[in-house]
Amino acid sequence: MKKLYAAAALLCLSLSAFGQDKTDRIAESIAAEGKRLYRSEMASWYGTDIFLAQHKDQESIGGYFSYPTKEGANCIFFSKSEAPTVIGTIAFDSTYNVKTARVGLESRRFTAEEAQLYAIRATALATMRADTLFKTYRNTNLNIIPLIANGERKVYVLTGPQQNGVVIFGNDYLMTFDANNKLLKKRRLHKNIIPIEYGRSLPDSSTVEGAMHSHLPETGDFITATDICTLMLYEKFAKWKQHTVVSPSYVSIWNCQTDELVVLTKKAVERINKYQQKNHFVR
Repeated sequence: MKKLYAAAALLCLSLSAFGQDKTDRIAESIAAEGKRLYRSEMASWYGTDIFLAQHKDQESIGGYFSYPTKEGANCIFFSKSEAPTVIGTIAFDSTYNVKTARVGLESRRFTAEEAQLYAIRATALATMRADTLFKTYRNTNLNIIPLIANGERKVYVLTGPQQNGVVIFGNDYLMTFDANNKLLKKRRLHKNIIPIEYGRSLPDSSTVEGAMHSHLPETGDFITATDICTLMLYEKFAKWKQHTVVSPSYVSIWNCQTDELVVLTKKAVERINKYQQKNHFVR
C-alpha cells in the first residue's frame, strides 16, 4: 500500500471505466458525514474539559451533546431532572480554540433545535440501556452523538478508549428516527471492535506512519463515517499519514494530512499496482 494514495490521486481521472465516478460520490457523502461527527465530538471533547473545570456540582449534570452553528459548534450540558434545562453552554468558533471559547453557565431552556437533539438522544440512551445489541468493553466508554442534518435524524454511538496510545475502530452503532423523533431502525456498523496502538517504533527506530483495518462483508464495502470521525480525532496524536480500510470489493484510503478520502475498487487497485511496478513508483 506504500504511496498508494498518491498514485490513486494521479489515476482517479482515468478510472471512470471501473465506476470511479460512482465511488467518488459515495466517498464524498461518507467524508461529509464523518466530518460532521468529528465537529460534534471535538466540541464535546473540549467543552467537557472547560465545563467541568468551572461547574463544581457534577451531581447535577444529566448529560451533554454538541451541534454545529454558523460560527463553529456548541457543546451544551443539561440538568438531571424530569424536565431538564441547559446549565452550561460552551460556544466554539471553527478553530475550537479553548482560549476563545465563550462559556455560559446560566440556566435556560432548550432552544427548538436543542430540544429535538435532546429528544433523539434520550431515546437512544434508553434503547442502549435496554437492548443487548449494544456492547461495552473494559477500558472504553460509549459516546452518543445526535445529528439532525439534511432532513435526517440520527444518533451515532462510538466507542472511545480510556487508555492513552490506543485508537478504537468498531463497536459503533447507528439509530435513525422519523420526523417525530420515533426510532425507526438500529444497527451495529462494525461487527467487531478493532483497537490499534499508536506511537510505537519500528526496529529501525522510525515510527509507524499509517495503519489499516479490514471490513467484514456485514460491515459494508466502504470506510464508515465513524471511522473518519475517529481518524480525525486521533490522527494528529498518532502522527499517521494514511489509514486504509480494505473490504472484499473496495479499498478506502484516508489521507490523514489533508483529510481527504479516495475509494477504489479492487480492480482499480490492481491497475494502480501494475502502474507502480511498470513505472518504478515504489522504490
